[in-house]
Amino acid sequence: MRAPRPIIPEPVDPEAVSPAGPYRALKQLGLVLLCAAWVALGLAGHDPWKTEDATSIGVAASMAKAGDFVIPTLAGEPYVPHPPLAYISGMLSIELFSPPLQVHNAARLVVGLALALVLLATACASRELNGRAFRWLPVLILVGSVGFWDRAHVLSPELFMTLGIAVALYGFARALRRPLAGGAMLGVGVAVAFLGRGTLGPLWIIGTAFVLPACGPEWRNRAYAATLATALLVAIALSLPWPLMLHARDPALFVDWWASDSPAQHVAVLAGGSAEPLYYLRNLLWFAWPALPLIVWLLWLRGRGFNGGMAQPGIAIPGVLALVILVSLLTMPEARLANALPLLVPLALLAALEVDSLKRGFSGALDWFGILTFGLLAVVMWFLWIDSYVNGMPANVARLFRDTETGYRPSFHLGTMLAAIGLTVLWIMLVRPARRSNRRALLNWAVGVTLIWGLVTTIWLPYLDSRRSYRWTVENVAQQLPPEGCIASRNLGEPQRALFDYFAAIRTVREEVQPDHACEALLVQYGRQVGDIEPLPGWAPAWSGGRKGDDTERFVLYLKTP
Repeated sequence: MRAPRPIIPEPVDPEAVSPAGPYRALKQLGLVLLCAAWVALGLAGHDPWKTEDATSIGVAASMAKAGDFVIPTLAGEPYVPHPPLAYISGMLSIELFSPPLQVHNAARLVVGLALALVLLATACASRELNGRAFRWLPVLILVGSVGFWDRAHVLSPELFMTLGIAVALYGFARALRRPLAGGAMLGVGVAVAFLGRGTLGPLWIIGTAFVLPACGPEWRNRAYAATLATALLVAIALSLPWPLMLHARDPALFVDWWASDSPAQHVAVLAGGSAEPLYYLRNLLWFAWPALPLIVWLLWLRGRGFNGGMAQPGIAIPGVLALVILVSLLTMPEARLANALPLLVPLALLAALEVDSLKRGFSGALDWFGILTFGLLAVVMWFLWIDSYVNGMPANVARLFRDTETGYRPSFHLGTMLAAIGLTVLWIMLVRPARRSNRRALLNWAVGVTLIWGLVTTIWLPYLDSRRSYRWTVENVAQQLPPEGCIASRNLGEPQRALFDYFAAIRTVREEVQPDHACEALLVQYGRQVGDIEPLPGWAPAWSGGRKGDDTERFVLYLKTP
């Protein structure tokens, strides 16, 4: 009996399913507007939120006051766990746009620029590797990525490391045609990644550069050697000035930075810590959606030799980089999802390759799953907002949001209401019954993510800000402080220190650094507390509280007893 022949997917012409014809310009404009809306939403209109946003904005605001480009400061102390590109960018944005904007809103505008550049570099890399018809697909996947949800809309070193990775990917891709131009772009990517987050991003790029020669002969020639030489020169020229200036200003501070950011500190075995590989493997299932199932389809199809197999630069470059990043994450001593943001860029490039050959049943399931999911979420969000506006937030809904205060009534703002209604109507128009295709499914998913993100950052933003902002807490502490003398602190986290300085110019003497202080006030940060305030010998509690509706943190201000 003959074995059944494998089903070979019919070849698909990408040009036939990409925006074309007389409506090309209109479709391109629609995609640009979609990306612009996703980038812009959430950049302004709320206070700094912990963790990365609060710390980075606090440091950028301090640098703007001091006018110092070399040594960032947090609450009056030098702060150099990473190079200062994110903080300098925020500082320049403050200088340009504040006033009229508030300092934190002005600082966050540079996030929009960085996000737009990430999308642009990803589109350019996809076009260089896979052709013009594929330039928008990885962009839609990034816009629709769950991992890019709110983590990509805050001022953080990880965002600039992501930008460096995206630029480096474009450099690798361009090196196949123009080695010197590609090498220059690769060097720029290394420099941006280094100045944004430190040595971690450059290590990933360097690792990729050394592994690529094993993937094909196009990486084992003089042209590729010229690419790497050019990249090395550009990267050194752009990266070296800051470490040299830091060493010239304060050699001890340079030693502290290198001790925390040397390559050995990114490997758990060498850093003396323990890795948590299951943390990333468990969270990547949702963090990398919808790229992950599309990559599974790619591996199944190309692994069997269809459509050219795996030995193509469009797979080798992002595939090697993704593997290098993933192995590094699994062996790092500190498990944080923010570190995985750059991984989404090469995953998006891989996921876009076989979208057109995806079986119509699979793409239809993804399409309807997205339409139903985002449609139901939008209905629930609108219903809860209207009910809370009329009757106050119900207790069961508050418990679902882990909010300890019930009865919240949202405020009405005409501008945000019109924006939310406009996004909802636009989503309904875009996902109405139309010609279904695999690419249309990705577009509908990206539009759905933008809709939900838009509702969160318009009608629901005042509620989130009232629960996540530290403004009320800081102002209450400031009212209870003695008129003179220093203020000590215990267990006060970096984001909290930055926000106490940002909102009320409260700079504390940390007991962890100076235990023998003589301050008359002591600010202590506790976790979730049950029962009375913890007594401290020689101190009397003057105020206790935390953020509205949040019982995971508690701040207690003690005054020294006579």
